Parts: sequence; C-alpha cells; structure tokens
Amino acid sequence: GSGIFMSPQVVLVYMGSPGASLMVWAVCGLLATLGALCYAELGALVPESGGEYTCILRTFGCLPAFLVTYMFVLVGRLVTTAAISLSFAEYVLVPFYPGCSSLPQAMLKVVAATCILLLTLLICWSSQMAALLMNVCTTAQVFSLLVIVEGGAVVLGEGRGCMEALLSAFHNTSQEAGHISMAFYQCLWSFDGWNSLSQVMEELKNSNQNLVYLLVLSPSEILSTDVVAVTKGIGDYLVGYPGVLREFGRRRGWEFLGTDPQCGSTGGYLTPDFAPQPQLLSMVHVHRPTLAPALMFTTAIALILVISGNFNTTMNFLSFLGWLTYGITFSCLLYLRIKKNLPRPYKVPIIIPATMVFASVYLVLVPIVAHPQPEFLYVFLSLLSGFLVYFLFVYFRYQPECLQVVTLHLQLLMEVAPTTKNAD
Repeated sequence: GSGIFMSPQVVLVYMGSPGASLMVWAVCGLLATLGALCYAELGALVPESGGEYTCILRTFGCLPAFLVTYMFVLVGRLVTTAAISLSFAEYVLVPFYPGCSSLPQAMLKVVAATCILLLTLLICWSSQMAALLMNVCTTAQVFSLLVIVEGGAVVLGEGRGCMEALLSAFHNTSQEAGHISMAFYQCLWSFDGWNSLSQVMEELKNSNQNLVYLLVLSPSEILSTDVVAVTKGIGDYLVGYPGVLREFGRRRGWEFLGTDPQCGSTGGYLTPDFAPQPQLLSMVHVHRPTLAPALMFTTAIALILVISGNFNTTMNFLSFLGWLTYGITFSCLLYLRIKKNLPRPYKVPIIIPATMVFASVYLVLVPIVAHPQPEFLYVFLSLLSGFLVYFLFVYFRYQPECLQVVTLHLQLLMEVAPTTKNAD
C-alpha cells in the first residue's frame, strides 16, 4: 500500500528505535497474513460479493451489516481517498521545496484537491480510459516497489552501515502501550487490501480453489522528512520517486474494488436487500456508462476531508475504523465455526481467528485508553449517525417528498437515469 511511502517516519517516532520499528512491520505483516487466511475461509463459506457486509449480514443480521457498510462507504472510503491524495501531493511537491523539512500546507492541499478533481473528470468522461490508467499505474507501482527491494538488497549485500545499525537497533525503544498501538495503526495501513478479494467473490471463476528504509537511512535521516522515498541517499540507490505514479494506481484500484458510493448503491450494499436504495447515487449518465452522481458525491466529501485533515490523522481514523470492522468479521468466522455445521472447502485452525479477534480488540481499545485522539470520537459519532439513518430511512422507510423532488431535478440537470436493475 501507499503507506510504505509515508509511514516509516511516524512508526519510528512512536517506537523510538529502528529495531522496534522493524518488529512492528513484521508483526503487521503477520497480522495481514492471518487475516487473509480467515477471509479466505469466509469467502468459501459465503461466496458472494460484498466483503464484510455480506459476512456480517448472513451472520448477525441487517443492522450490524448496515452500520459496517455505512461507515466504510460513506466515511472510511472517502477518508481513504483523502489520505491517498495527500500522500500523492507530498511526493509531487518535494522536488519544488528542496531542503525543506516541511511542506506548505496550503500547496499540499491544493495539489491533493487537484488530483481528486482530475481523476473524477477522467472517470466521468470514460470508464475505458480510467481502466487503462489503472493498468498503467499498477505496472508502475509494481516496478517502483521492485526497484526499492532491489536497492535494499544491494545495500544489504554491500554491508554499508549494517553493523552499526544492529548494535544500536533497539536504543531508545518506547514501551508505552499507546505509542505502540499508534505505530501499529500507521503500519497496518501499508498492508491494507488483504481483505479486498472478498468484495469481488462473485466475479471470480472457481473461487473455491518497507523495511529497506531502515537499512539505507539512519533514524535521524528518516525523521527529517515526511517522504522517505525521495530522501537524499535513498534516492541515489532507489532511482528517485517511486511513489508518485503509484498513488494514481492506488486511487483507481479502490474504485474497482467497490469502495466508492456508487458500488455500494448499485450492488445493494449500502442498505439491506429490502431497503430503499439511494436512487440518485446509483444512477448512470445517459450518454456515458459512468456513475457521475456518486463520483461527484465522493469528490465533494473527499475535498472537504483534504482541506480539514492531514495524512497522520486520516491514517489513525482509517486504522481504528478498519480494525473495528475486521474484529466483527473475525467474530463471524468464530460464530459460524461454533454454531453452524457448514461445508468448508477451506478451513484454518481455530487459533487463527481467535488470535485475530484478540488483536482487533487490542487495536481498538488500547489507543482509546492510552492515547485518545479526536478522530476516534469522530468514528463513534459517525457510528451513532448510522443508527439514526438506519431506523429513519431503512427500518421505517421514511422517504420525504421534498427529497424525491430534488432527486428528479438533479437527475434532469446531470442527465442521469436509473440502472436496469433499479428500474426493475
């Protein structure tokens, strides 16, 4: 994930030493692997698209499933868009401010907002061009990561500074539970995406069948910049700016995996099957097969988040929300294992989902107690608003007439129409 280009500095700040930072990265990789194994069993048990929504819906019912999807579609994914755009903006601006330890926040937000607007225009104009952009940028991201790995292997093979680094690897290591949990938050986002396969299960055929930075740079060099992939020294070995094009691929990849509002609307994930759909957000342009209203909604909210937030706060927000959701999903697997005797084409040892439930509880509760942040409060306020939306618009099916009138006028203005599925 794009976090590998942004998070090493913050992880080192919280952990205090490169050795402890490497241990955090290793444990996060292990957690991602174990989580993916759990999701593989869930995907075989519930071979439907929809990711966490479908698993929670089939296990715990409509309300928990709605809240999870409400939070991810209308909150989490929009924060993801803002975070990725801010990350991209930092890499774009670094060459124009050589020697500066921090970038002008106004310029950073302008570049991030411009990135969002340009991508929205491209996707609204042509879904084929957007798909081509995703393919090109995916190739660029893989190439850039391979260059980083190769550069690190060269440095390690030459042994430059490795002995000195090993001797002081754990000097000044932090032992505060709050700092450790926040380091995990920053690191885990770099591994995020291991859960995304479950969102496109129905589209699969035969579904049943950073660390280089801490070698090349000293801790002081990492702490001196927010964009470590273009630090002098690492750039000499790793060919410059691997993060720039990679961010475009990241942004477009999220949209393919159904993480924008239009995917939740047209797929029925935003509300349970019996609930009224947000009609405007699920409509497509009459001349181009693009979901313009949903893209415009995504863009508007993402721009607000870019203006009001920064990369670190968005990471904390996303990790807290993510592991709250993952914990509920892992609980689904434990519940189905104990209560339901279902055929399992793939099965993991029960210790794995139990471990992941424990890890999720730790990652949700410890930061609240030991290192409270305003973004944690925003998550709970958003969750409370989800209860209101569910009971008002889903359970009681309240549909104000003024909203229908506004939808009609906006539909005419934007030249959009319902999809065939919704029309039926």
